[in-house]
Amino acid sequence: MIIPSHKSSSKKIRVVQPPRRANGKLRVAAILEAAAAVFAEQGYKGATMAEIAARSGTKIGSLYRFFPNKESLADTIVVSARENLDAAFDKFEAGVQALAVQALADDLPAMLFKQVFNKPALMKLLEASQDWSVKREEFRSAALRRIAKTLMIHSPALPKKSAGDIALVILLNIKAVATNPELPPSALDEFRDMIRLYLQSRLGSSKPVKPGHREVETL
Repeated sequence: MIIPSHKSSSKKIRVVQPPRRANGKLRVAAILEAAAAVFAEQGYKGATMAEIAARSGTKIGSLYRFFPNKESLADTIVVSARENLDAAFDKFEAGVQALAVQALADDLPAMLFKQVFNKPALMKLLEASQDWSVKREEFRSAALRRIAKTLMIHSPALPKKSAGDIALVILLNIKAVATNPELPPSALDEFRDMIRLYLQSRLGSSKPVKPGHREVETL
């Protein structure tokens, strides 16, 4: 879905309609892949439509027909990431009640790392200049809501405010680890233990692990 809504910009962004033809869809996919690579390498300010066009093998005029400006391209990437995050949480929540606290503490950060912090273009866009403050806060708030909801599904007796506070602590710690590439493996082990102990202390006794569950070792 391509529906830019960059509220923080003074420019009005025209809604971009997704192409209907197969070749148009393939062209848009190539443009977005190239844009993600350019944003990841150069950030929002450094990226240019000319380079994105060249990287995707698209004529500049065709690029502007699909995306009228750089903001619409960047916004499409963020909107898509938000949709993917929601889909990942929907899938995760379907089995979260069967997880032991330790499994939850392992798999929730791994899922967030995969969906958010392992996407260089998304991180560069969300950490861009003040112009992206609204979009950044929207994405962060959405992530916090989904984490809190997951915690309450796992532990129905958990108060909503407590779930929100725990979600914030989890997200901040995951970000601190994920954005520090210099951390040695031993520090990552300490991080896992810390999250396990923290959630155990907040969510209470462990629940039985769902048969066939496999811990995800991503971080």
